[in-house]
Amino acid sequence: MAFVINEGCISCGSCAGACPVGAISEGDGAFVIDPDTCISCGSCAGTCPMGVISEE
Repeated sequence: MAFVINEGCISCGSCAGACPVGAISEGDGAFVIDPDTCISCGSCAGTCPMGVISEE
């Protein structure tokens, strides 16, 4: 299952830099994860300072 960015994202970009497949991009007020590209590695969740990334 893909990871998702939940409410509370502060748009810092830490997750995007940690994603090995480039599945994360800046959306409207928060970053978003493309579920078709995400390989469910969890790298993004480990770098999020707000702890708002979880497995869908």
